[in-house]
Amino acid sequence: VQLQASGGGLAHTGGSLRLSCSASGVVLDYYGIGWFRQAPGKEREGVGSIYTSDDSTYVADSVKGRFTISRDNAKRTVYLQMNNLKLEDTAVYYCAAAHESLISATMSQAQTMKTIADFGSWGQGTQVTVSS
Repeated sequence: VQLQASGGGLAHTGGSLRLSCSASGVVLDYYGIGWFRQAPGKEREGVGSIYTSDDSTYVADSVKGRFTISRDNAKRTVYLQMNNLKLEDTAVYYCAAAHESLISATMSQAQTMKTIADFGSWGQGTQVTVSS
């Protein structure tokens, strides 16, 4: 699966952006799609994920209540809606996809994100810059 993240840009604090993760080469059934971000000088952070088999989602505590994940199956696209942006949301955002066969139902969310990161296909990142 080939992924492409887009939709990044410049936003002010309190503003919103919607990132898209578009897939080609495969229908996104039975995949775990993860959103990750990496700020300069910081470790990569898992932002959230969606299981395309049942559209269940997870978002990290750091963005809970502000970010949501959804998908449009017909468009083969997963979205990361980011509201009430903060300065600390500034980062390069990436999406990655791993087949759900690699993800155990007994895995924690952290383990799931790590599995997607380690075994998934990655898209090119998109820069999000939040300014005051």
